[in-house]
Amino acid sequence: MTQVTERRGRSARRTGEKPHPTREERVARGKGARAEVPRSSHAEFTPAAGRPDLVTLLETQAAARVAELVPIRYGRMAVSPFTFFRGAALPMASDLAGTLRTGLVVQACGDAHLANFGLFASPERNLVFDINDFDETLPGPWEWDVKRLAASLEVAGRDNGFSAKERRRIVLAATSAYRLAMREFADLTNLEVWYAHVDASAIQQRFGSHLSSDRRRTLARALAKARTKDNLGTLDRFAGVDGGKPMIIGDPPLIVPVRELVGEPVDEVLRQLRGMLDSYRETLEPERRVLLDRYQLVDFARKVVGVGSVGTRSWMALLLGDGLRDPLFLQAKEAGPSVLEEFAGRGEHDNAGRRVVVGQRLMQAVGDIFLGWVRVQGFDGQTREFYLRQLRDWKGSAEIAAMVPKGMRAYAQLCGWTLARAHARTGDRIAIAAYLGAGPAFDEAVGDFAAAYADQNERDHRSLLDAIAAGRIQAESGV
Repeated sequence: MTQVTERRGRSARRTGEKPHPTREERVARGKGARAEVPRSSHAEFTPAAGRPDLVTLLETQAAARVAELVPIRYGRMAVSPFTFFRGAALPMASDLAGTLRTGLVVQACGDAHLANFGLFASPERNLVFDINDFDETLPGPWEWDVKRLAASLEVAGRDNGFSAKERRRIVLAATSAYRLAMREFADLTNLEVWYAHVDASAIQQRFGSHLSSDRRRTLARALAKARTKDNLGTLDRFAGVDGGKPMIIGDPPLIVPVRELVGEPVDEVLRQLRGMLDSYRETLEPERRVLLDRYQLVDFARKVVGVGSVGTRSWMALLLGDGLRDPLFLQAKEAGPSVLEEFAGRGEHDNAGRRVVVGQRLMQAVGDIFLGWVRVQGFDGQTREFYLRQLRDWKGSAEIAAMVPKGMRAYAQLCGWTLARAHARTGDRIAIAAYLGAGPAFDEAVGDFAAAYADQNERDHRSLLDAIAAGRIQAESGV
């Protein structure tokens, strides 16, 4: 034992703290996990004999949602196997629970499919690429996130008509990027890992080398378009002026201003939403409260978002500072239990909104300055938890349906690197890197898993269509 290690051990014994494991011990832990869970075992997927009924699982989520919006969720999931996959985080979490685990835990996204990565603005006003959905985040097995990402790429590739060979290359691009990035992060300091991120110039460098000149120009336009999705752009899209008064313009059922809600006590809803903002303010840092206080609430509306999230309560709030040239849009989104909780255990936070916020802050390289949480009691007497953030701040997402194989492969690499960076911030990156190793054994195994799970996803999608056709559940299409 070196003198440094001896001093650290004596110090830990004096303070009662457990000494940090050495790098050698962490490497040994990762390599030791291979004996318990061989890397080749990640290829395995066989539906459990007592696998829960797909529609029943979805209905358990629907029970706590806004009933009139649930058919929209089913309608969106029914469009294709890929849109179904986007809404089927719970069934996949249930399936992953039956697979082998390495025992190495990270702050998991819980829903790391390729459409949950994207562009947004950092507080320094730089355009960055990162994971952008944390509704299901929870401490959990790192390999579950990797498998969900890989499966999503296989499913999206099938939707786009790519060949089996092309899809395999795309999936392996993501898994190998994850493995290589984790090995790189294992050699960095904690601070270097914490500061690592991908900005617009890095995106163009990573993507550009794989794209034709026409598609490089398309990428440049997409990055420029993301910068236009700011609060002023949001004002133009969602708001107008009536009788000299600014307000959110309705587009039912997707956007319904509170004043237009049918069957709801509007005055009571408004009172409680204002109370929500007041309580949320207390979860912000002091300097951000000062900034928020410079804005005045103008209007509220209910907004339908996403695929899997449809039916959860989501509100958009319009606030104004220095008149119409200084708008701020906030989104308050209901947070419920993570789909991972039943299978990976509950986290430390008793507020689901705080769970989302803390998970996002842990996994993202940079975050929204208005990110916060709140617990409120609704007019129906039910206690609900929300997290709040800016609605659109240089937000941008990839047009997955328009991707060609080379473009999706480059995007897969970017997602794999980004997921590894998020996991490296919160888990034992040295142990995970040691488990993964230098060869492609893990990559190939997850490639096999992705193909097998995409088959299961198609069967599940068919089950949803059959349930709709039989009238077991109601779906509203085209919304």
